[in-house]
Amino acid sequence: MPVRDTETGNGVSVGTRAGASVSIVVPTYNEEESLVDLHREIVRAMQPLAIRWEVVYVDDGSRDRSPDVLSAIAQHDPRVRVVQFRRNYGQTAAIAAGIDNSSGDVIVLLDSDLQNDPADIPRLLEQLDRGYDVVSGWRKERKDPFLHRRLPSTIANSIISAATGVRLHDHGCTLKAYRREVLAHVQLYGEMHRLIPVYAASVGARIVELPVNHRPRRYGRSKYGIARTLKVLLDLLTTKFLSGYLTKPIYVFGGSGFAVGFLGLVLTAVVAFQKIWLDVWVHRNPLAWIAGFCFVSALQLVLMGLLAELIARTYHESQGKPIYVIRRIINDRRAAANVRHIGFRR
Repeated sequence: MPVRDTETGNGVSVGTRAGASVSIVVPTYNEEESLVDLHREIVRAMQPLAIRWEVVYVDDGSRDRSPDVLSAIAQHDPRVRVVQFRRNYGQTAAIAAGIDNSSGDVIVLLDSDLQNDPADIPRLLEQLDRGYDVVSGWRKERKDPFLHRRLPSTIANSIISAATGVRLHDHGCTLKAYRREVLAHVQLYGEMHRLIPVYAASVGARIVELPVNHRPRRYGRSKYGIARTLKVLLDLLTTKFLSGYLTKPIYVFGGSGFAVGFLGLVLTAVVAFQKIWLDVWVHRNPLAWIAGFCFVSALQLVLMGLLAELIARTYHESQGKPIYVIRRIINDRRAAANVRHIGFRR
């Protein structure tokens, strides 16, 4: 279970190992009014820190002047990299592209609408410096409408926390910091960017939650709605399966098959009782048909589990993918000459 830390702190001192670097990934879509102010705030927050840093803006097929504004920012600041999509692919794809095109040992995700405060970034880095692998922002005083933003988010956060065991108040807050190594095995699809901490927890990452400043939207309008919450809940089913049963799918399908088969046995017993004691003919009893359906479904589920086992084994063995992730090896003489310490000191 991840550690929850509500210490806010006020300092900006970030003790880092020499050579450590930070990549700030900012997905953006139709946010031309906010980009200049956002970049100015990022520079103001990062300049006092004695670390190398960069900003990767990912333009997700904007239809306004966002590409032109980002190009101008990149021309004036060599620390800026801009990735432009041909069309709108969604925030998850934009975040994935930003991570793939970044070089930092630490990845910080940040929204482009100025509701996340870049001044919180040093505080996130402080928590990484204390040994955590993921620092998740918590919009404790959220400045959004209640009915169509905060209420659906509260419900979704409760469901995600209960289903995954990663108990965070605010899974949907984009402002998060990750050590790059915990993202090495994460492939993002759908709306799964908000579920990255779940994947990280599945490989043993230490997670801390930190209250962050949340500001009212200054420009434009939100791209989120209730429909997006429903998509997140559907992606949660996929995430739960991949994080918990990817290497043992037979437990899901086989377990479901046994449960359905047991229901079929119970119904068969009821049908037998009704025939013997109540003289109810079997062929006129709908429970008999339901019991038969349960037995057929149970067989199909078990067979599907076996097929899923074969697919999972092929997936790992054909690509040489391990079924485990190593945090570190102490006194590994085989790799001693080539060890590279990544990220902040532990």
